[in-house]
Amino acid sequence: MNKLIKELWGHIDRKRKVQLILLLLLMVVAALCEVISIGAVIPFLSAFSNPKLIFENNSAQFFINGLNISSPNEILFPLTILFIIAVTISAFFRFLLLLFQTRLGFDLGADFSFKMYRNTLYQPYNIHVKKNSSEVIAGIITKANDTTAQVLMPILIISSSLLMLSMILAALILINPTIFLSAFSGLTIIYYLIIVLTKKKILEDSKVISRESIQVVKILQEGLGGIRDILLDSAQDLYCKTFRKSDVPLRQAKASITVIGGSPRYGVEALGISFIALLTYYISINSGGLTNSLIPLLGAMAMGAQRMLPVIQLTYTNWILIRGCRESLKDTLEILDLPVSEDNLKTNEGTLSFKNHISLKNLSFRYSQDTPWVINNLNLKIKKGEIIGFIGETGCGKSTLLDIIMGLLRAEQESLYVDDFIISEKNYRKWQKHIAHVPQSIFLADSTIAENIAFGIPKDEIDFDLIKISAKKAQIHNTIISWNLKYDTKVGERGIMLSGGQRQRIGIARALYKKADVIIFDEATSALDSKTESSVMESIENLKGDLTIIIVAHRLTTLKNCDQIIELSKGEIKKTGSYNQIIKKRVS
Repeated sequence: MNKLIKELWGHIDRKRKVQLILLLLLMVVAALCEVISIGAVIPFLSAFSNPKLIFENNSAQFFINGLNISSPNEILFPLTILFIIAVTISAFFRFLLLLFQTRLGFDLGADFSFKMYRNTLYQPYNIHVKKNSSEVIAGIITKANDTTAQVLMPILIISSSLLMLSMILAALILINPTIFLSAFSGLTIIYYLIIVLTKKKILEDSKVISRESIQVVKILQEGLGGIRDILLDSAQDLYCKTFRKSDVPLRQAKASITVIGGSPRYGVEALGISFIALLTYYISINSGGLTNSLIPLLGAMAMGAQRMLPVIQLTYTNWILIRGCRESLKDTLEILDLPVSEDNLKTNEGTLSFKNHISLKNLSFRYSQDTPWVINNLNLKIKKGEIIGFIGETGCGKSTLLDIIMGLLRAEQESLYVDDFIISEKNYRKWQKHIAHVPQSIFLADSTIAENIAFGIPKDEIDFDLIKISAKKAQIHNTIISWNLKYDTKVGERGIMLSGGQRQRIGIARALYKKADVIIFDEATSALDSKTESSVMESIENLKGDLTIIIVAHRLTTLKNCDQIIELSKGEIKKTGSYNQIIKKRVS
């Protein structure tokens, strides 16, 4: 566990580390105030049990003369006020400590969540293809929160508690080393035995929490994402049972850790109070009753126990929380440790020149060493301004080929050229600035039409004139201005408020807003009816000019206006030609 915490420390930036040092200083101040408030008990109770003893004390004369105190009883009120001030200052600094350590803990949690989200978004496309989105979402939301609440916060609390405990114990040892060392040693042994006995159970619960938190997110995603099919098939009961199957053990594991963390408190507090009661009885019997000198000692013991026992329990509880979050912390660190290229973080790196053609030379691609080749030694040249169509059976490599052209996937050997530039890890983002993608299912955020067309642009930076120009070219402008809110119309989650044709046209408008000179339509019209498809294709055909358009389609009629049609089969080019040539070959 220490190794994991040390690794987590490596992900804290310099600013937060400085804040942690300042927090440590505040811990020291709070602990000193706590010790002073406990130490003030002895003169306070001594004054009330024997005012003359304090009045005649040489150390108190400066204080007595300064306040013009002339009799022992007059000293009681000032001492009461001083005691109240000491306790109030101690409480104030404990509140400040709670405030700052809580805020810093959650600030650190926000830093980690942001870094996890950023690391995930900047991973190559092939990593996203392999990763289950439920696992990623659970890691960023659930496990990052667990790391904050059950690792970061407990570490800060334990640090302050141990510091405070050390100073309280030092003050109590000065009062009576034998009694307080014996009591503290007994408490330490009890908590240590509990930790040893519950270690295995906590580890098991930690694994359950890590595993089932992913399953809960997965079931929620699938249930809400496939709500149409669930309603049609009356599958609600199945999904509810599956959800409960993961949610119940998850909550039971969390409850188990909470009980293990909180239960010792009651027994230990009872033992502590019993110890003080028995000690009081022992001293009273052997000393012929409680003397004035023993009352301050017992008062200090009672106040020390009242301060020390909760601190010990708090330290133990938070240690249990950290142990219970072990597996979730591993998952969090796995995402935090994801490598992100510094080149990927640059946003103003410019673009590549694209004047002549896109070339694929001896391209071969497979997703892993254990899988077959999806693309096999393919050579292809696409001239700028051409409209190219791809056809082929499912699994022939069309979508993979498009992902390679877009720079989302990269072959083992660099095979993609733009003019005379090789597209590599260092410059693929410059190439992607030329490209816009219109897939079969357009991703639409639950925001306005304008924000969806200018996807990825901050709202205050949107060029509304360009939005209207793009919408007109995509033949969606007239439809939009017929709505009450026009370009401020909300599209709903995943564009549910729009028809299929409207979603595709917004996708085209988005591509045009980007000012891309390569637009890729990946089966963008396959889910549309013939009439809507013809209308959308008309929008696409009107884009001819300097734009290079690549279209993947199942239906040949969709590609009738292409300059060239390429048929793929098993990752290789089977046929090339114009629409009429491909039709004749198919007929013959």
